[in-house]
Amino acid sequence: MTDSQPATDGFHDDELLNIVEFRARVQATDNAVPLFREAIQHAREVLNARYLHNDNVVALVTGRSWFVDQLLCCAWDRYRWEDSNNIALLAVGGYGRGELHPHSDIDLLLLTRSDDHAKHKNNISAFFTFLWDINLEIGQSVRSIKQCRQEALKDITVATSLMESRTIVGPEALRQEMISQTQNPDVWPAKEFFKAKRDEQIARHEKYHDIDYALEPNVKTSPGGLRDIQTIAWIAKRHYRGQNLADLVTLGFLTPSEYEQLASGEQLLWKIRYGLHLLAGRKEDRLLFDRQKDLAKMFGYADDEKSLAVEKLMQEYYRAVATLRGLNDVLLQHFDEVILRAGEREEITVINKRFQIRNNYIEVTYPGVFRRFPFALMEIFVLMAQNPAISGIRAATIRLIYEHQTMVNDSFRKDLRNTTLFMELLRSPHQVTSQLRRMSRYGILGRYLPEFGAITGKMQHDLFHIYTVDAHTLQVVENMRRFRYPGAEEHFPIAAHIAQRLPKVELLYIAGLYHDIAKGRGGDHSTLGMADATEFCQRHHLSAWDTKLVTWLVGKHLLMSMTAQRMDIADPEVIQQFALQMGDKLHLDYLYAMTVADINATNPTLWNTWRASLLRQLYLSTKRALRRGLENPIDRADRIKDKQESAHLKLLDRGVSHEQIEAIWANIDDEYFVRESTANIVWHTEAIARNQGRDTLVLIEDGSDTVSEGATQIFIYTINRNHLFASSAAAMEQLGLNIQDARIFTSAKNYCMNTYTVLESDGTPVSADTQRRQKIIDLLRVFLAEPDKHLKVTSKRIARKLKHFSQHVETDVINSDDKPHTTLEINCPDQPGILASIGKIFADHRIQLQNARIATLGERVEDLFFIVDENNQKITDPAEIERLQNDIKQGLGN
Repeated sequence: MTDSQPATDGFHDDELLNIVEFRARVQATDNAVPLFREAIQHAREVLNARYLHNDNVVALVTGRSWFVDQLLCCAWDRYRWEDSNNIALLAVGGYGRGELHPHSDIDLLLLTRSDDHAKHKNNISAFFTFLWDINLEIGQSVRSIKQCRQEALKDITVATSLMESRTIVGPEALRQEMISQTQNPDVWPAKEFFKAKRDEQIARHEKYHDIDYALEPNVKTSPGGLRDIQTIAWIAKRHYRGQNLADLVTLGFLTPSEYEQLASGEQLLWKIRYGLHLLAGRKEDRLLFDRQKDLAKMFGYADDEKSLAVEKLMQEYYRAVATLRGLNDVLLQHFDEVILRAGEREEITVINKRFQIRNNYIEVTYPGVFRRFPFALMEIFVLMAQNPAISGIRAATIRLIYEHQTMVNDSFRKDLRNTTLFMELLRSPHQVTSQLRRMSRYGILGRYLPEFGAITGKMQHDLFHIYTVDAHTLQVVENMRRFRYPGAEEHFPIAAHIAQRLPKVELLYIAGLYHDIAKGRGGDHSTLGMADATEFCQRHHLSAWDTKLVTWLVGKHLLMSMTAQRMDIADPEVIQQFALQMGDKLHLDYLYAMTVADINATNPTLWNTWRASLLRQLYLSTKRALRRGLENPIDRADRIKDKQESAHLKLLDRGVSHEQIEAIWANIDDEYFVRESTANIVWHTEAIARNQGRDTLVLIEDGSDTVSEGATQIFIYTINRNHLFASSAAAMEQLGLNIQDARIFTSAKNYCMNTYTVLESDGTPVSADTQRRQKIIDLLRVFLAEPDKHLKVTSKRIARKLKHFSQHVETDVINSDDKPHTTLEINCPDQPGILASIGKIFADHRIQLQNARIATLGERVEDLFFIVDENNQKITDPAEIERLQNDIKQGLGN
């Protein structure tokens, strides 16, 4: 290669750069910087315009690399290099592969034969300074061949970068000599190189929690991303000495179909990465929410009644990386066999005439197994679930599974052998979820259950559902499995107890597989999913009773969490109605286990001590109602009498006189005794008696009653006045407390008895630290002393992620014949000061708040308020309801 001949001389693009004309202009001036900058800007505009016109991204990425080659050659020729046969300019890393995105690093190595660079010192400094002056984003190093070897020995990333080098300017022989020194068997032997790269990938995947369906993935380094493709190429290049992925097909390492999948996936990721750089105007590999929307529009996706444009883009991305992840698995397994385990003594155990175990990995006994016995495509996963000693599947067998997945068709799905095997898998004692995930990754599960294939890679554009629907579904099943593991009682005491005693736990798993199966179809996914679940049960020959239970679970899978979080479960009528829908304890047990598994698989941050206590209380209260008999609901008057008698005895024991108790209770409405626990009635009454009306009373206590267990209660007793709820909410917002529940009562003497159930911002109860609790009490007293002056919340910056979701505010006003109050539902974006703003609106409308249920779900809040007018009557006037809704929408930013 001559001194000024780039490695990409087979490529030519005069629209990007007319090299002859450009060289002439450079040679004719003493100030070449403007010419180079102008050329760079022109090439950027040409390439970006081509991208926006949907040109092939491979041509754009390689075209940019070609253009930079030409610039570097011209820049190099501006200097007189002594001893030019012993110095060369090399491209390394991604640029060495001939891949440059708009703002990719241009990594350069100035390679010399001698360790002494003195004779080139001035030219090297001037050359690199010039490159920075013309605004090239370069990374540079200057090393001799000997130094390259030394650095490669110390750092595998250096060895990898040098492996991908190519000569831009200078003698190619110099690079070849460097390659022979750095790629020698004594510099990172093949086994050590493979181990290092595999461990490097494992560590990188762990940074992303080993998930390839993150809400905001990194297209380069996330699992299934570009780095996974490069890892395969690096290992193969080291072992097989191929120059690119296409060479690996010729060498027999990749099959043609695998190469096509890798190339197709790489092109999609390149297209996304190119767009990210273009939109950000800088190097940006994170697929952030705002970029997702812009890219979806750029790629031509559009919203429809079933899904958003951004969801369609992300489904294409997730499906691509899932395919790449699967290929990465099989190819690394192949490397493990031919590199790491080469020469290993083989131990073979025959399972049957179709399968055998070779050194703990299962494989077919001959290549035609799946063609002759299609049911073996299901059998292999059952065998693995039944034998935990099997570590995995041999690479050749994984490839055969991929090649024969099209055999999973209607006939396969209806075959009794396959339906029996699938049910056998669900009943297996080991690794059920692991095998379902394997089936999904290798393309079998989505074909066996086409409805599951339809949700593969489907995302929901919100912060509530942090997994794709298919990933969430399999996580639900895994959570159900975990309930039966040793030690599960520590984190899920009731669910673990239930799961061990369910008569047919596989019915729970089926319901888990189908509870969200109809997401993205439009309509009620629970109802639509019931039809799919019924078809599955019938195809798999479940009994009519089992089929009915599974479909009931799918249809009701949201009922328990909605009841616990949105209804007053201290109300016996709520429990009675819920118990009627359960019918018996068996249905209650199945639904409780499913609900806990579902919440924990939707978003781990949703499961906290407060939600756990709500579900536990609903379960235990319903269990008691079922034991008592649905025909024997608790009488309201009897319940009040029972609580008062119990509380009265405890108060007498604490030194509160009978006269004090009667005086306090005489001014309290019966609703208080229905909705408050006996423990809280004792706590409140004793505190009021001791306070003797001196000051505003503010108390803090960890939830001792079953309803508020797992959270902290704040009790406020003070004279009723306007904006009391609003100022209380503003104070708690300023204190960083999240209100989960509010029970508001006003006595006959116009005193408020308000109990707030709160959590810290991290979802935990308020700590026992005395200073923290005193700070809460002091600030609340300040705010409550003059509520009108403390309605504004300290301005807080809205999180970046929240800015890219719907800002729409929805309200619904419900008046039920069997309820003495009006229910107001508000669904809006999460933002600082929501409750304070709502409280002020209530005060302006002379509305009294009786109860509130607060739920933050991802980027939105879904709050319920039980309200009455100033005369303790429902709010029924249509004009007033419209004014209230309009004020809420305006006040919350709609």
